[in-house]
Amino acid sequence: MRLTSPAFGNHEVIPARYTCDSADVSPPLAWWDAPPETRSFALVCVDPDAPSGDFYHWAVYDIPADNTYLPEHYPADGAVSAQGRNDFQRKGYGGPCPPRGHGMHHYRFQLFALDVDHLPVAATAPGRGIEARARAHAIATAELIGLYAR
Repeated sequence: MRLTSPAFGNHEVIPARYTCDSADVSPPLAWWDAPPETRSFALVCVDPDAPSGDFYHWAVYDIPADNTYLPEHYPADGAVSAQGRNDFQRKGYGGPCPPRGHGMHHYRFQLFALDVDHLPVAATAPGRGIEARARAHAIATAELIGLYAR
């Protein structure tokens, strides 16, 4: 399974548009080659370089198995999927926003192909809880790493 973005390549800098320094909208993402037995997808974005450890920027789940992309500026409400709480304590996407002068951070967009239609999590679940449940039901994974520094 592969995960890409037309906005940035793997291990390339994430454009400012998708960060707290600009519009802070989610980047477009696309994937292919999921296993045929995939019943849904989940996606998380985490910064492992944050001063306090893993910082969750986004958690999307219950993405239908026939979806192969998330468009730019994916809405936190009203979409065909569910979204958890990021570590900014709000639902939906919160873009890269590392401390100034902290160096380059690596933002891991991780896609999970799941063996369930609906991930068993609460509507207010945090990103790390969604990732843990997704890992327990994953039949395949893909990753895209974007870079950003301030």
